[in-house]
Amino acid sequence: MRNLTEKNLTQAVLKRLEKTSDPRLGQVLSSLVEHLHGFIRDIEPTEAEWETGIRFLTAAGQICDDSRQEFILLSDVLGATILADAINHRKPQGATESSVLGPFYRDGARQVATAGSIAENTPGEPLIVRGRVATTQGQPIEGALLDIWQSAPNGLYENQDSHQPEMNLRGKLLTDGDGRYAFRTVKPESYPIPNDGPAGKILEAMGGHNRRPAHIHFIVTAEGYEPVTTQIFVENDPWLDSDPVFGVKDSLVVDFVRHHSPEEAAQLQIPNPFYTVDYDFGMVPAG
Repeated sequence: MRNLTEKNLTQAVLKRLEKTSDPRLGQVLSSLVEHLHGFIRDIEPTEAEWETGIRFLTAAGQICDDSRQEFILLSDVLGATILADAINHRKPQGATESSVLGPFYRDGARQVATAGSIAENTPGEPLIVRGRVATTQGQPIEGALLDIWQSAPNGLYENQDSHQPEMNLRGKLLTDGDGRYAFRTVKPESYPIPNDGPAGKILEAMGGHNRRPAHIHFIVTAEGYEPVTTQIFVENDPWLDSDPVFGVKDSLVVDFVRHHSPEEAAQLQIPNPFYTVDYDFGMVPAG
């Protein structure tokens, strides 16, 4: 291919992609080239601006490690994660809506018993989370696995904070024969997502803030059903309408009810006062 110009370069690249052995990969790369070349034609970047973009992406890769994934954060703050999520999880009435996974998930959380605690010596307001996992018709799903994680009241996940115990505020538990689950933790607080890297520069350029509304993460799985990756948010949190990663949906905003009852607290084996939240998950058959 010789004498390539601004006018014929895109077609030349697309022609080469016709030899891609994987049809889906060929489709993805062809679309990427068309949109990337269209983007370049649209903004006509200077060579200095293009180099700045390359350095930006390089910095995103360099800041990634076992406890931080900057490319997920970039995807989140640009709305790309939630768009891909919406396309992949079009749900019928009664099914729990999904939300972003976020950059701080870790596999390997310990399994806790029903009503067990995922908080290890963590200061905070005591909280009991409970509910059911069921089909969209209300039939209980026994043995559904809930994989749970959240930040501490100081705004940090345990893999960001060397002062927290390993895998703190993370846990897995199974639903009982009635599809019920319950666990103890501490009430989540809003917190800032990291703004010391490329994603933070994007947020700053957008004129936005970096505070996520208080939430708890869940991945719910059950044999024969589509998995659900989601979050539940605290009603009346001041950041609900300006979540920097666009993850809030009305169906995921829940009342965290405060109780002041020494007798009830003693019965539940939890300090007084305490909070409760009730949330039911609806799942749809796989396939």
